[in-house]
Amino acid sequence: MDLGAAGLKEQPFPSHGKPLTVQSYRSERDALDMLSDTYAHRTGLCLLQGPVLSGKSTLVRSFINTLPEDCAVAVVDGRGLNATNLMTGILREFGFNLETNSPGELVGLVRVFVLQQAAAHEPPLLIIENAHELNPSGMRALCELSELRVRTGSALKIILVSDRPLSTIMSGPGMEPVSRRVLHDYHLRPMAYQEVKQYLHNKLRAAGSDYPDLVFPDEVCAELCSASGGWPGILDRLALLALARAKTLPVTVADVERPELPTGTWEEDAIALAEPESGQAPEPPQLIVSKDGDVINDLMIDKPRMLIGRSAHNDIALDSSFVSRHHALLIRHGASTFLMDLNSSNGTFVNAQRVSNHVLVHDDVITIGHHRIKFNDLHARTRGSLDGAEFEDTGTMKTLEDMRDLLMQENTEIMPAAVEDPPNIQA
Repeated sequence: MDLGAAGLKEQPFPSHGKPLTVQSYRSERDALDMLSDTYAHRTGLCLLQGPVLSGKSTLVRSFINTLPEDCAVAVVDGRGLNATNLMTGILREFGFNLETNSPGELVGLVRVFVLQQAAAHEPPLLIIENAHELNPSGMRALCELSELRVRTGSALKIILVSDRPLSTIMSGPGMEPVSRRVLHDYHLRPMAYQEVKQYLHNKLRAAGSDYPDLVFPDEVCAELCSASGGWPGILDRLALLALARAKTLPVTVADVERPELPTGTWEEDAIALAEPESGQAPEPPQLIVSKDGDVINDLMIDKPRMLIGRSAHNDIALDSSFVSRHHALLIRHGASTFLMDLNSSNGTFVNAQRVSNHVLVHDDVITIGHHRIKFNDLHARTRGSLDGAEFEDTGTMKTLEDMRDLLMQENTEIMPAAVEDPPNIQA
């Protein structure tokens, strides 16, 4: 589609260069706070991790823009760098025009500059992107720089950025000068649905659209959220592609491509999973409730049990004669979420299959009557069994059956249910 036909004056999702606008979201704000805290700390050094296209580079640029003008900053791509290449890259970022220098001279120049800056002004800031790809001599040089000190603390603040977990590297032999300085070990999280919707619409507005919801309506925002996993860089690319593929407005769900998604760096890091940042548990699963393509609710599973049904007393009330008074029950057990149909008249469907008891995984679509409930939980990617060892030693199954027995009487009191064909689901 031509951009002008969508009311746009320029590309809202450019694949290169500076974005039209930087949209804030929870993980981005938390990361900026963490980077600011690192820079303010007397021995500040932090790890910033997130998968490819998770927004790390945009985040780093945003942070640099908040620093004082007299702050010396070096941003170096660590891919394949040995000690000589690393020192050369740092010096060039600090404004040195280098002739051929020996490795020893390069180290000496960096040392002198860093110590002078730290003593006279503020310690310089070194940001190494793709830090996991430094070669061994580059890692040793990083350790040497980490040990530079002035009276007030470390002479060089350091941010190590990676699309892989860095905990294994930090615990490796010889890395103690770096690892003992780590103040924060931060893993970027993806955006939730409302953040994705705001992100898309604000970028459309920045590009000239007066009515962004007529370009990306709610159901398309939900589809883009699911297809991108909530990662900003992937979302930009999918939104750009959807605009290009659409022949008319609004863009449709069929215009959205579904690529293979990366996993969050915390999922590969047992330490990060066991001890989330700030001592907080991972975000709870998200439910996106829609009817006839329109999103009508967006909520989190923030309690052990959530009732779904026609009655207003349910946690998720669905106003429809196709829905039983108490239709289904969601239960959280550890990191798992499972769904139980409460002997409803018209049944509960997951991905177009009628279910009685069902363990949910990320991107499952629950259908009850004409309502769809999208289940988003990036931590739930493997479907377990209600009969498996995970549940056999608990009272969970008894709780489910007791709840079903307790509520089924109310279900039988509603009027005869209308006949409805099994829904056609687009996952």
